[in-house]
Parts: sequence; structure tokens; C-alpha cells
Amino acid sequence: MPGAPFAIEGAMTPLRVNGEHVELDVEPRRTLLDALRADLGLTGAKKACDMGNCGACTVLLDGEAVYSCLVLAVDCVARAVTTIEGLGEGGKLHRLQEAFIAADAFQCGFCTPGQLMALAALFERVARPSDAQIMRALSGNLCRCGAYQHILRAARMARDR
Repeated sequence: MPGAPFAIEGAMTPLRVNGEHVELDVEPRRTLLDALRADLGLTGAKKACDMGNCGACTVLLDGEAVYSCLVLAVDCVARAVTTIEGLGEGGKLHRLQEAFIAADAFQCGFCTPGQLMALAALFERVARPSDAQIMRALSGNLCRCGAYQHILRAARMARDR
């Protein structure tokens, strides 16, 4: 019928999020960010630009930092998704989270999860990253408050522990 709304049916999508297996009924066009926030209640990844420009939605996908606003949930089948909620283990903060607190590396805190996830991906690959590697890892994450020097100090603290 002309003018009828276009409906896209959902599909059961098995995901592994923060080490747990979940099944979501998601439309093929649904982003990983929207699935995490709306379907799973994991609101650490922030919805800001929704265009891959700010890094507030950064999560790890198979250990690599990705903008979850640019990844479709259905493309994450059989892949490991880690959000800020899953960064620490056993109720303990990750060493990067501890360093962010010690270095006062946030002001409003909106960008903090994305910054932490970008650094976590780097620290997974490189045990003692250089300042240049740290800055490169953070280059896709905007901080509107300008806490960059504190964020860099926190990354150095985590590296030097």
C-alpha cells in the first residue's frame, strides 16, 4: 500500500557482552550503542554525536576500540563486546579507572567511559605505551571540559604502575 510505513522485522541476535551471553531481538539497522543502552541498560557508552566524531560511545569489540554508534548490533554476533561496565573484574576497578581517580582525570565525566575504553584497548596491545601512543589512542575522543592533561597524566600513572 503506497504511503504505508516501512517496517523492518527484528532478528534474534546472540551477543557476548562483558563476558555474558545475551540474545536480543534487534532490527538489522539498530546500532550496537542503541542495543547496549536501550535493550541491555548499559548506559556507560554515551550517545552524543551519533556520527563517530566524539568517541563518547567507545567500547571494545574483540579488544579493539570502536565507536558503537557506527557498528550494527547484528554485526557483533560471535564477537566479544566490552563496555565500561565490564572493564573491571570481580568488583575491582581496572588500573586505568584507579589512575583516572588519582589524577582527577575528569570534570563532568561524560567523556570518561570513552576515554577509558580507548586507553584499555591500547594497554591490551602495548604494556608500556609511549606518550605518543597514548595521545594517538585518545585522539578520537573529545573532552568538552578540556581535561586532556589530567587524562594524559592518568594514562602515564597506569603505565608506570
